[in-house]
Amino acid sequence: MEEVKKRWYVVRAISGKENMVKEYLEMEINRQKLSDYFGQILIPTEKVFQIRNGKKISKEKTFLPGYVLVETALVGEVPHVIKGVPNVIGFLGAEKHGDPLPMRKSEVNRILGKVDELTENEEEMKIPFVVGESVKVVDGPFNNFNGTIEEINEEKKKLKVMVKIFGRKNLVELSYMQVDKES
Repeated sequence: MEEVKKRWYVVRAISGKENMVKEYLEMEINRQKLSDYFGQILIPTEKVFQIRNGKKISKEKTFLPGYVLVETALVGEVPHVIKGVPNVIGFLGAEKHGDPLPMRKSEVNRILGKVDELTENEEEMKIPFVVGESVKVVDGPFNNFNGTIEEINEEKKKLKVMVKIFGRKNLVELSYMQVDKES
C-alpha cells in the first residue's frame, strides 16, 4: 500500500479532557487498524513551575486548552472515527457539513516549534516581575513576609526584595521561585 498523504487538523475537545481524547483515539486507531491513516496526535503542553512545601515542582499545563492536534489523512471512515470519540466537539475550521480545513504548514511549525522549545528550555522562565512591584515571599526563612522588588537579576533568576522585619527594612536576595505576586 502506498504512503497516504497526512495533514494536520485541529480537533476541538472538551477542555480538560484532551488526554482522554488522545488515549481513546489511539485505542480506536489500533482497534480498527487505521494506523496507516494517522501520524502524531499531540496535545500542546508547556511546563510550569511552582513551589510546594519548599520544593520546586514542575507540571505540564495545556497551552491550547480544548484542542488536540491530529496528523491524519481524512479518508473513508477516519473523520467519523475522530468525531465519534467521546469528548470530541468536532473539527476546528469545518463549515457546516463541509470538510475540515487542514492547518497551514507555518501554523504547524509554530506550534510544534513552541512545543520543542518548551521541552528544551524547561528551566527558562519569562521575567514575571518588575521593579517596584509588591510580592509575597512563599519559601525560605522570610516565608509569608511581603516586600517590594528593588532589583532584578535575569541571568541568575534572582530578585532583591525590600522586606520589613520587626519594623526595619532589610534587603534580601530571593530566587524567582521563592516569591509570588501579591494578589
